[in-house]
Amino acid sequence: MHFNTQEFGMAKQDALRRDLTINSLFYNINTKSVEDLTKRGREDLKNGLIATPLPAKDIFMDDPLRVLRAIRFAARFSFTLAEDLKEAASNEDVKSALRGKISRERIGKEVNCMISGKDPVNAMCYICDLGLFYIVFEFPEKPDPTVLDNHDGLCVLHIKTAWNLAQLIGCSVFRGGSDSESQRRLFLYSALLYPVRNMVYMIEIFKKDPPKIVTYIIKNSLKLEDRHAAKIIDVHTASEKFVELILVLESNENLKNVREKLNDEYLEVPADMVKRVLAGLVLCEIKEHWRVALLISTLSYPQIGSFSQDELHRRKEKYVRVERFITDLGLEGVLGKMKKPLIDGHAIKRVLPIEGRLVAEWKQRVLKWQLAHPEGTKEECEEWMKRSQKPKRQKVECRIPESHDQCETGNRNAESCMYGVGTKKSTTRCMVPDHPPVQIEATSLRASQTHTHSL
Repeated sequence: MHFNTQEFGMAKQDALRRDLTINSLFYNINTKSVEDLTKRGREDLKNGLIATPLPAKDIFMDDPLRVLRAIRFAARFSFTLAEDLKEAASNEDVKSALRGKISRERIGKEVNCMISGKDPVNAMCYICDLGLFYIVFEFPEKPDPTVLDNHDGLCVLHIKTAWNLAQLIGCSVFRGGSDSESQRRLFLYSALLYPVRNMVYMIEIFKKDPPKIVTYIIKNSLKLEDRHAAKIIDVHTASEKFVELILVLESNENLKNVREKLNDEYLEVPADMVKRVLAGLVLCEIKEHWRVALLISTLSYPQIGSFSQDELHRRKEKYVRVERFITDLGLEGVLGKMKKPLIDGHAIKRVLPIEGRLVAEWKQRVLKWQLAHPEGTKEECEEWMKRSQKPKRQKVECRIPESHDQCETGNRNAESCMYGVGTKKSTTRCMVPDHPPVQIEATSLRASQTHTHSL
């Protein structure tokens, strides 16, 4: 195909209207050659420069989404943004146009492509440096606590450190799920939004339980599916529970407190099974995304920050240690089994005379029992449930008088005293009614001596 004058003019105008010079190159199928009608595309491609064919502000005002496209291409190809392009992207008119003219769906699609791309961290850094963070990741009104000026920097710092740690550990972080790419995206969004995980926003219809800002950003600012927000919140929740496990694995000092939290009046977790039960409960909650949650936890505890290579290696060792503990115990395989517990809600109601929320409490109790007894059978679990309903044995302390003067019977005769006080050895009776006789050495009795009965 050969251009006539009119066709050439139209082609050049088309090239000049493109978003970037590297996207304005044409391939001539007749001459089998690349045509650079802007006279800049080849050079910018060679130099790794992201630039616009016309003045950048004009290009961006024509379609403000081109700002994000420029950032995405720069991150994808490890190119550099031209200085005039960065100046235009930071212009208040361009920012206002991006906020007001572009749908949230289009913005969310560009961000998702960045997160899925080759260098998501560089993309987020550009967004932050150009002052676009609060436009792209728009916050709701009435946030609690108030959004600070440096929240954008904290979010970008966190995803940067998370990315570096994940690169150091390797692709094993995202194995175990059906889709490693989706786990990678989940990890990056969770890392990016971790600094605002505890923030909520006030809204009239949810006064008692205000929604999280993370939910707003995912659902409203980026218009991603609701399930993505739920998964990110689950990762944040599980990561904080993993901190407790890390502390227990690093030091047994916290083991007693953890065991007390796991136990109740019906269930007593064996001391050697506390770590297994604690880890299993977290895995059952987060399921196949447990490595993502563990990595976020490893990154954030004991602090969030920019780490040296030595510190990153220490965090890697911590992650590997906990991951190995979980896999060595076979807990990863437990996830499949736990999809169908030994005893479900209907079976619980057949064994125990309970209804409503008590059934949910017992389902959690059964889960703990199952984790503490990996070889336990359904019959054994039911037997434990039945035994747990029997009256508990209580310990009652009984005081034995030191002398006849303290004896409630008023009997001063040592030979006939029901307590046997003053005799060398006697079958004595407790002051508590109906207690069985107890053999004591009377000569060794001291003031306020007590004995204990189990009822």
